[in-house]
Amino acid sequence: MTSSKSIAAAGLTASLLISGASAADNPVHYRHAQVGDVKVFYREAGNPDAPTVLLLHGFAGSSFMFRDLMPALADRYHVIAPDLPAFGYTEAPPRGEYAYTFSQLAKTIGEFTEQLKLNKYALMVHDYGAPVGWRLAVAHPERVTAIISQNGNAYEEGLGTGWVPIQRYWHAPTQQNREALHDFPTPASIKWQYLEGVADKSSVSPDGYTLEGLQISRPGNAEIQLDLVLDYASNVAMYPAFQAYFRQYQPPLLAVWGKNDPFFLPAGAEAWKRDIPEADIRFYDTGHFALETHGQEIIPVIRAFLDKNIR
Repeated sequence: MTSSKSIAAAGLTASLLISGASAADNPVHYRHAQVGDVKVFYREAGNPDAPTVLLLHGFAGSSFMFRDLMPALADRYHVIAPDLPAFGYTEAPPRGEYAYTFSQLAKTIGEFTEQLKLNKYALMVHDYGAPVGWRLAVAHPERVTAIISQNGNAYEEGLGTGWVPIQRYWHAPTQQNREALHDFPTPASIKWQYLEGVADKSSVSPDGYTLEGLQISRPGNAEIQLDLVLDYASNVAMYPAFQAYFRQYQPPLLAVWGKNDPFFLPAGAEAWKRDIPEADIRFYDTGHFALETHGQEIIPVIRAFLDKNIR
């Protein structure tokens, strides 16, 4: 019987063969950076003198979601993937001692990039990583060389029905509406997010949703996640500012989108064509975590896009 470890290893080997790279040639390093009162964990691969690619994960994820992508890019690029505060292995102060808002997450990650002297970078975002990345781009458009979005939204038409109970909480942030979302930050909900919209659920490694389920079970983390869910309304309010950035600066943009995502609909990806007519929009028959099931197809597309636009 094939083990989950051998399946994961086979997937990694295949993605590396696609690029002509190898894990031995391009090892990933695991580091920390102290940014104010946050100890940011990050993964790093590639030559620091090469063009940088900054990878920002979303919910419910961490830099672990880029485990196959990083060595597949590191032969040509300097790849950095931090864990956001309240996610992964990053150590941040407890609720009440750190503002768990997207503005604060962007401030911390912005300071992280400056501390590492990342003066220019291509930006790849997923889910929550998108509004963090959009804030970085609006604040310093001269730093962003290109954008890749894997189900990272910037348009209201991209918000799926999965947001309905959350939007109810935005409009009436009562304790009752908060409690109605108590199933959202749970291991079971996370597993559902990884599997929903995937035709062959056996193609999804359990490693990702198991790891993230353990992380969200840490004391106090569920309440922090509900704070972030509430604050997501601030991102929607900023969509016009993000769209203005796209129109004005016309960054090269690639969207690699799981078309069955219950949270971020294909219309959100297609909307980029209004603001960036040359945007490259591609859909895959999968869900919210497209890299988990379609990495072998998506990774070569990302490499080709980067090679064309920033090398």
